[in-house]
Amino acid sequence: MGLRWVLTVVVTAAVVGGLVVDGGYGFPEEDLVVKLPGQPVVKFRQYAGYVDVDVKKGKSLFYYFVEAEENPHHKPLTLWLNGGPGCSSIGGGAFTELGPFFPRGDGRGLRINSKSWNKASNLLFVESPAGVGWSYSNTSSDYFTDDASTARDMYLFMIEWYKKFPTFKTRDLFLTGESYAGHYIPQLAMALLDHNEHSADLKFNIKGVALGNPLLKLDRDVPATFDFFWSHGLISDEIGLTITNDCDFDDYSLASPHNVTQSCNNAISEANQIVGNYINVYDVILDVCYPSIVEQELRLRKMGTKISLGVDVCMTYEMTFYLNLPEVQKALHANRTNLPYMWSTCSNFLNYNARDGDINILPLLKKIIQNHIRVWIYSGDQDSVVPLLGSRTLVRELAHDLKFDITVPYGAWFHKGQVGGWATEYGNLLTFATVRGAAHMVPFAQPSRALHLFSSFVRGRRLPNRTRIPIDNYQLDS
Repeated sequence: MGLRWVLTVVVTAAVVGGLVVDGGYGFPEEDLVVKLPGQPVVKFRQYAGYVDVDVKKGKSLFYYFVEAEENPHHKPLTLWLNGGPGCSSIGGGAFTELGPFFPRGDGRGLRINSKSWNKASNLLFVESPAGVGWSYSNTSSDYFTDDASTARDMYLFMIEWYKKFPTFKTRDLFLTGESYAGHYIPQLAMALLDHNEHSADLKFNIKGVALGNPLLKLDRDVPATFDFFWSHGLISDEIGLTITNDCDFDDYSLASPHNVTQSCNNAISEANQIVGNYINVYDVILDVCYPSIVEQELRLRKMGTKISLGVDVCMTYEMTFYLNLPEVQKALHANRTNLPYMWSTCSNFLNYNARDGDINILPLLKKIIQNHIRVWIYSGDQDSVVPLLGSRTLVRELAHDLKFDITVPYGAWFHKGQVGGWATEYGNLLTFATVRGAAHMVPFAQPSRALHLFSSFVRGRRLPNRTRIPIDNYQLDS
């Protein structure tokens, strides 16, 4: 998914030595996004541009940074990465999930996201690795990549980005993301911690890691998909039982998923066929977007009519159209090499090592926690791709390995008088939470609950397990 930010700056700023100086804080003037096409007026600033991670190879990563809505100089920095591998954090996190703007239905302007996470933190989005979105390399071999090189490049990116934004060097840092960022973020965290151990100068002030519906360990995450299919009535008892009895997911590999029995392969194929293309597997209760819906939306909106209720199921299409407008790319300082292809949500030519998907991430999370860094794993409960069924089990196994006691028993947490989801905490450093009614992209499906969860995370607060509305006030139909 994509993200574009517009900013009408209501500040008095002087330019000194190539930096925008405001109240003693220096940011790169050349990266300031003055205004995005069709952007509502806002008071916070936004920046976008490139950070070179390998000058010799001509490798650069594109970033988008937006200040916190209020008191940005006193709020932490949060890095957000989408997964894939090979999908854009600009198109995903920034423009369809948690950034300050969403695309308008006509694809030519922006509207305010009233539940943006920049209400609680400064936000940094990066298109990683090279080959995703507007990030690029002049060395073709860089488009054959893996987890190790992605983590290394992101580590170098953070070093260089801090040079552009030096005031953040001592600021609290939170590392967040979703899906395959379950690999990206923990491996980046380990690279930053290794830097801290050997550096006498810059120390990354990592305070927390939060991962949404993350791929952590295949032998739990893959079978959880078919358990989810069965428990939600998407496949029959017969197929569910065949998968349970005939599939040994301990030997499952993303690189060669067919190294299981033929009956297992047949059952998996039949399950996928039954679920089919008419269900959004990332959100099984959300309608899918058809091109005819987009066309109808555009026609009706020209007449001042709206037909969408709740989540805009066509937002990805609207965002893609918007980010490919030349005037938008110019305002974002993007596509400086005039890439010979359209910007897309996920890369069509990146060759990522599929075997890296087999890596067990739990030992990395264990080391991160042992460095006294809080880890939150959260799951939208309508996601069948990386369902809560696997993530919840993995968090419990990690807590057992750490010998953590339960500090908050599993139970409901509340937001605006309603159940926001369910949560449990282990050893004061490890939290698992679900978000009710959300899915793979939690902030997209449940923006208000997602913001509440994120705000609690960065402020070091537990999710509220009580509501002020007495149970006697609820009227349930018989």
